[in-house]
Amino acid sequence: MAGETPAPRWHELIIAALKENDVKLVVYVPDNVLRPLLEAIHADPYFNCFPVAREEEGLGIVCGSWMAGLRGVLLMQTSGFATLANVIASLPCAAQIPALMIVSERGTLGEFNYGQSLVWRTMKPTLDALSMNHQTITRLDECAAIAERTMRQAFSTQAPACLILSPLLTGGKVVKK
Repeated sequence: MAGETPAPRWHELIIAALKENDVKLVVYVPDNVLRPLLEAIHADPYFNCFPVAREEEGLGIVCGSWMAGLRGVLLMQTSGFATLANVIASLPCAAQIPALMIVSERGTLGEFNYGQSLVWRTMKPTLDALSMNHQTITRLDECAAIAERTMRQAFSTQAPACLILSPLLTGGKVVKK
């Protein structure tokens, strides 16, 4: 219908949740699935946003920013998560730092890269073994509530949290025929 406001897109809902929770620092390892989110964050003067070379580096920056009084988030894809178990266990979990991570989920639902599927199988069990809160967002209608409440809980309880963005939400990365 003419005059109707279009529904917000997934990345706009994530940005709203970040702002609602006063998350101003965004560090990331570049990822095509997260491109809409990254482009919107870079265009918004609210955020201080920059890429890092490795996920461990990004998580260290997010933890250090918390210690300096600034809330941050690390953005990455599933394969990057494979390098983080030791860092998560020894820094944000051990020191009760509400480090946020947003992960574009690869390795499932038609994934073409075998390495991605191997890491995907270990990500949630690793988060469970670390007793780390994690939520997978699969639908647009649940995106805002899950993102905002997960972030709020992380800061309220001073515990790290991970939002996993399903390909059902983002469209994922598919091989072209």
